[in-house]
Amino acid sequence: MSSERIAGRIGPEILSLLESRKSLFLSSLTKDGETYASYAPFATSEDCIYVLLSEIAVHAVNLQANPRASVLIIEDEDSAAELFARLRVTYQVNAELLEYDSEAWHAGRDVLSNRHGERIVQLSQLGDFKLFKLVPLGGRYVKGFGRAFAFEGQTLTGETIAHMRDGHKKRTEADETAA
Repeated sequence: MSSERIAGRIGPEILSLLESRKSLFLSSLTKDGETYASYAPFATSEDCIYVLLSEIAVHAVNLQANPRASVLIIEDEDSAAELFARLRVTYQVNAELLEYDSEAWHAGRDVLSNRHGERIVQLSQLGDFKLFKLVPLGGRYVKGFGRAFAFEGQTLTGETIAHMRDGHKKRTEADETAA
């Protein structure tokens, strides 16, 4: 199946997953190159993800020092049919710190407040809260065993997408003796 046909089918599924979740997991790098995972409420607009983070939080400090990060948005385990194959999308992103009170800052804050309410407006007025725009660089969408898709491009659904057909492999006796 062509990348175009796959994207036409998978893109709406990815957007539906994003709409169904209100928070994401965020993995960033400390100044020493150590990984750090956390979470944040999010909203999407114009093929980007917006998060409002306090600079007291480690992930906000990390993103200001190193804008490369990874985002995971995943189906709730309580509603998943299969715990080992939960519906999920992972993005490699580049974080852009939006300048306070700029047009881009207001647009991002409005997207977040439309999704999460007045609390976003209140928090955004505190001096330690920073608004980040997470620009996708590519990622993966997994919808079950043997149903994983890699995508590239600066969009939430990828400019190109391909089915990952090199999935799980059965162990052989030779594998067991080599270990």
